[in-house]
Amino acid sequence: MLNKICHLEELAIKIRKNIVTMLLEAGSGHPAGAIGMAEVFAALYFEVMNIDPHKPDDPNRDRLVLSAGHMVPVWYATLAERGYFDEKLLWKLRKFDSPLQGHPVLASIPGIENTSGSLGQGLSQAIGMALAAIIDQKDYRVYCITGDGELQEGQIWEAAMLAPKYNLANLAWIIDRNRIQLSGNTEELMPLEQLRAKLEAFNWNVMEINGHDIEEIVSACNMARNVTQRPSAIIANTTPGKGIDFMENKYEWHGKSFNKTEAKKALAELSTLSNRISKV
Repeated sequence: MLNKICHLEELAIKIRKNIVTMLLEAGSGHPAGAIGMAEVFAALYFEVMNIDPHKPDDPNRDRLVLSAGHMVPVWYATLAERGYFDEKLLWKLRKFDSPLQGHPVLASIPGIENTSGSLGQGLSQAIGMALAAIIDQKDYRVYCITGDGELQEGQIWEAAMLAPKYNLANLAWIIDRNRIQLSGNTEELMPLEQLRAKLEAFNWNVMEINGHDIEEIVSACNMARNVTQRPSAIIANTTPGKGIDFMENKYEWHGKSFNKTEAKKALAELSTLSNRISKV
């Protein structure tokens, strides 16, 4: 088990490195949230989800909906690492005529399950997929990832009311609780706490985890799978820009890219983390 966890931690660091390089090449993008979610994506795609990169349209596959579409570099980097497409395509992020745009576009590349744009819509999309599974008598699960800033959108709370009404136990909502958004810290701009109590009041099964702890992520997803009468929400506490000292917990990095000097420093810090893990 320790070897598996170390392997997933290594994958998360590689995903982070690719995000840095992708955004440097693109000259624009949203690095902080994407980098902070690397462990969650590594755990989902390499341990939790029932998926096959060689059969991306399998009707029985688990689905992932990325509501916070601006953090899509972490999705692209993970899909490439999992074998959905050639890693070389990553360096075309945000280029003209590239299928890798700044927000995900349904079916633009294998593995992309939704189109995003204005924040707050992804949970509704995921509910539709979860309902379809029940209607079609399929066993697949749906995972929806939102940011915490987009919980300021009214549509999120309408969707949050709807999912328990239909007992969508095949739905797991993962909230990236990194406490930043474009123009500041969430708790200063529009406080969300007590977030867990709010979700529980809407009749969700709620868990709160360290979003950088592989064991906690996998365990929470497994526990959600065992809940049979209502949907589950996983509040994943993360550090935006995790592993890169000059980025961590700084909202200014929500939506700006790297210059060459910054990218070089970021990659060096991530390589140091990787070396520490390899010695465990």
